Amino acid sequence: MNLNILLAAAAVSMMAGGAAAQTAEWRTVSPENLLVIDTSKGRVLVELEPRAAPNHIERIRTLTNQGFYNGLKFHRVIPNFMAQTGDPEGTGAGGSELPDVKGEFTFRRGRDSGFAAVENSGPGVRGIMGSLPVVTQPDAQMFVTADFKVGAGGLFCPGVAGMARAGSPDSANSQFFLMTGQNDNLNGGYTTFGRVVQGLEVVKSLKAGDDASDGAVGADADTMTKVQLASALPEGQRPTVRVAVPGSEPFNAAVEAARTARGAQFGICDVQPVVQITGG
Repeated sequence: MNLNILLAAAAVSMMAGGAAAQTAEWRTVSPENLLVIDTSKGRVLVELEPRAAPNHIERIRTLTNQGFYNGLKFHRVIPNFMAQTGDPEGTGAGGSELPDVKGEFTFRRGRDSGFAAVENSGPGVRGIMGSLPVVTQPDAQMFVTADFKVGAGGLFCPGVAGMARAGSPDSANSQFFLMTGQNDNLNGGYTTFGRVVQGLEVVKSLKAGDDASDGAVGADADTMTKVQLASALPEGQRPTVRVAVPGSEPFNAAVEAARTARGAQFGICDVQPVVQITGG
């Protein structure tokens, strides 16, 4: 059976429980952490993860509130990889007038992070924190660190939002990309700042560029017609996003559905956020 169908079936089954159980197993995304991207192909919702990249998220919020992103093109789109945007020049060479942001490739994770392990193959433990896939040291290491935290870093799985940069690791400015495939080569070298919680199929439908031009789309590229934080929208127009808490029954059911579908090929990038969305 198709993996997406299995995950959807699991989500429907999980949501059939009573309201009291759901309250303990679901969390509501804060409006200031919900990026609402309306595109020429439909709406995309991205949950921002300030714990992973506080400075980059401050930049995204600042530019969003300025209206900087409205009308900008998805100037570079490579199928099964990513869709890149955020350049006012539409070429990949532009940015904002604000100074560049220093790379935030790793962060410190505490026991209150809500992390749930999914797989232990390879170095580190891979799992989900919030809606972001991460690789991290095990909780046991917290007992021997001065801050009672351990190192962690985001993983570039489908749906993950990352900051684009030039050759310097500290050259991120305004451009960002939304992953449509898995690319481990980016792990540890680019900043992850969130994940798509609705509309990944919209991102996958964006007009792609040619391989010969490294995905550059050109004049007829799809655009971000309007980008807003949910907190800037009137309450009656805000989408409300609830995400299954990592380690909860709904989350575990989705993980097991993915594990069954993928078998020996199962990995952290097969786990997509399980969400309930209303309003908007």
